[in-house]
Amino acid sequence: MSSPHTRHAGVCLHITALPGPYGVGSLGQHARQFIDQLQASGVTLWQVLPTGPTGYGDSPYQLLSVFAGNPMLIDVEHLFELGLVTRAELGRLPEGSVHDVQFGEIVGPRRALLAIAARRFLAQAGAAAHGGFTGYCRAHDAVWLHDFARFSVLKSAHGERPWTEWPAEFASPDAATLAEVDRRFSLEIQSIKAQQYLFQIQWDRLRGYAQHRGVRLIGDAPIYVAHDSADTWARRDLFQFDSDQALRAVGGVPPDYFSADGQLWGNPLYDWPAHARDEFAWWRDRLARAEALTDILRIDHFRAFEAYWSVPAAATTARDGQWQTGPGDAFLHAVAEHLPDLSILAEDLGVITPQVQALRQRHGLPGMAVLQFLVDEPGFHPSHIEEDRACYTGTHDNDTTRGWFESGDRPEDDARRARTLAITQGKAASVAWDLFCTALYSQARFAIAPMQDLLNLPSNSRFNEPGTTENNWRWRLQPSDFDPTLQASLAAAVAASGR
Repeated sequence: MSSPHTRHAGVCLHITALPGPYGVGSLGQHARQFIDQLQASGVTLWQVLPTGPTGYGDSPYQLLSVFAGNPMLIDVEHLFELGLVTRAELGRLPEGSVHDVQFGEIVGPRRALLAIAARRFLAQAGAAAHGGFTGYCRAHDAVWLHDFARFSVLKSAHGERPWTEWPAEFASPDAATLAEVDRRFSLEIQSIKAQQYLFQIQWDRLRGYAQHRGVRLIGDAPIYVAHDSADTWARRDLFQFDSDQALRAVGGVPPDYFSADGQLWGNPLYDWPAHARDEFAWWRDRLARAEALTDILRIDHFRAFEAYWSVPAAATTARDGQWQTGPGDAFLHAVAEHLPDLSILAEDLGVITPQVQALRQRHGLPGMAVLQFLVDEPGFHPSHIEEDRACYTGTHDNDTTRGWFESGDRPEDDARRARTLAITQGKAASVAWDLFCTALYSQARFAIAPMQDLLNLPSNSRFNEPGTTENNWRWRLQPSDFDPTLQASLAAAVAASGR
């Protein structure tokens, strides 16, 4: 698996957090402007969160499909340019807030508009037989697209309820039922596919723009799929379900310093022997799809490939789990053989053993170092960060660096602040910037900061708070935030650090 060995600077900002009209960031003009701003700042990496369709809670880490694109990210102005929607129809979309994303307000009207656009696309003279669309369907139908379209129309027909609550004939359909679904919902299925094609067109345009500007995209792959997803509905044979189609065990992490009960995620676990029987074909298809969309892929919770925490499905906390052996070298060898150019960034945070590190290093994969965590390690110094790392100030799950630094009034919090200032050799007022400069000057291959840290924003601008289900994934960048002054300061810091 190839990966560049030069040192780069990057920014993490999810697409929904971009500025722009209609209440949510998109793949359109403001995404291209952000790329221009990165280029002007000397930044060559843009990390986004998973870009698949989200379900309940709007989390990009609980996707309705790990293959599909999120139609909510489609640039509706581009649909107008293509003649697929009218200006009057755009005017019916809620304006939304420039400060945060109100998913509940925008999702319904946007879905209705996308359905109109898809219907017109399919009705255009020759559109259904257009080489691009038919070729796209031919390339993806058998792997994921047709199953996702079926799942989507059935989910809509059942009031968006999880597939586990559907009538048995649709929750566990036989071939005759699926044929009837295809007949009964043929137009709706084609509409879903058309929306995915429109997403692909816009994504390819954005990625091409980024490549032309010298900016590479870092994608993000949650290791687990959501229980309520097309992935589990269509391929239960690849997950740990029992004969009654109930989960036997779910994912999580064990108790640790941060959580006395561990974390109970509830995601289905893989049946790794089933995956191994065809040399991990489903995973290879998934990673090939990601490689076609991004330049580098961060795999979340990489440690589960070595060993994963398995919790009985009936358990109420993660305390009752146990470690199970993951697919390890066999999996990574299969990926390397079939996808030799795939660049992987391994998220190796949490309970990391020497075996996990050895697995990562055997396959030449860079890992992660998060400065907010490292500050608490006895004797830590930035020179300890190795070259095969991506060094972050914090991640999408952390508090902002300013919020983290200012939080707490205990003696140990004062000690943490003192250690941080000793490491950065800076001041409390500029701690977020100084911590990013610490990452820039480290040996790490990549130095990355969430956009909130470059703006020195407080805790109320954090993107996600793990363990909570409300008011997450909503923060948005303001149009004036990434101004020429910040761009110039960032460019000077990047250049001075040799990145």
